[in-house]
Amino acid sequence: MAGTASEAFELRFAPTATGGPEAPEVPDTVVVHRTSARGPGGHPVYADASGIVRAEISDRGEVRMLATSAWQAPLRPIASHAVSAPHPGPGRASAA
Repeated sequence: MAGTASEAFELRFAPTATGGPEAPEVPDTVVVHRTSARGPGGHPVYADASGIVRAEISDRGEVRMLATSAWQAPLRPIASHAVSAPHPGPGRASAA
């Protein structure tokens, strides 16, 4: 993915079990929007609506998750892509 001119990205994380053995695994997705902050690598920082999920995204599309509390151990997304339309909801939704 080249360039981070996008104002928003969708980050997809590994699926988590939703229930019993018959329940499908559902990937977690979150939409992050560009902030005015810069990350440790000098690239723009993107955050979800709650401000809890924060990621530095390079101009080559590399994602570095940023901890927002001392006890947080952010997971690395398995995929990311730019989104152009506003995302419904508070910034967290399951993929269809």
